[in-house]
Amino acid sequence: MPRVVRRESFNTERAVATIFPGMDPYLEDPQIWPGFHQRLIVYTADYLQVKLAPRYIAAVEERVFIEGPDREIIPDVWLRQTRPVQEDQAVALADEEGPIVVRVPGLEIHESFLTILDRHSGQRVVTVIEVVSPTNKFPGEGRKSYLAKQTEIRKSDTHLVEIDLLRTGHHVLAVAEWAARGKMPYDYLACVNRAQARREEFDLYPCRLPQRLPKVHIPLAEKDPDVLLDLQAVVTQTYEAGHYKERINYEAPCRPPLAPDKEAWANQLIREIRVKH
Repeated sequence: MPRVVRRESFNTERAVATIFPGMDPYLEDPQIWPGFHQRLIVYTADYLQVKLAPRYIAAVEERVFIEGPDREIIPDVWLRQTRPVQEDQAVALADEEGPIVVRVPGLEIHESFLTILDRHSGQRVVTVIEVVSPTNKFPGEGRKSYLAKQTEIRKSDTHLVEIDLLRTGHHVLAVAEWAARGKMPYDYLACVNRAQARREEFDLYPCRLPQRLPKVHIPLAEKDPDVLLDLQAVVTQTYEAGHYKERINYEAPCRPPLAPDKEAWANQLIREIRVKH
């Protein structure tokens, strides 16, 4: 059956609506990133589905884990005194007072990722696409969960595509950091680890902050050709749909902070946008 060609809803030739020519570093703010991440996964699935039909399905999946309280967003703390003091009761000595018990429950984290399913083989997972989050890049259950899944995939016949759009945190992609940075310095990195090739080989897409985000080759089953994921087009679509230009306070410092030269460059772009509008 010939592949059905449908009109793509993402116009990759239009003028970029974001302030920055590539990734907007303000989207990395811990208060902004979780919502942006969820939207980005969905728009990536929509973008790819047009290219994948009719054989493949781009499915949004979810990984759930319990994260400890040592994160920026901490759940409410429930406090109780085991020995309440009566209003008319004198203050007791320190060694006679009951302890204050502090209970800080773990936070249930839901992280989305993409799978590409092959309808010709009973919806077998042929490719997993991960967009990493801060929980994956710092010590904790999120990192353990991510690395366990990464190891499982690399022992299987499933392709692994990893996209890191966060400048801070510990390296978590399957490729060794020394090998990736030894080829080219980068702020953002996409990595493709193919099942058919030796697992020691990686296709890398490094990107500096001022650059347009890359077009990543997404491998499929058997001898089907790769499909291209235009990462910049998807990020721009997500930015527009989420009205992030109106939501982000570009007057405030970038979080995480930029290097002095990049900060000056970013501030100049922001000033130019203000003049135009």
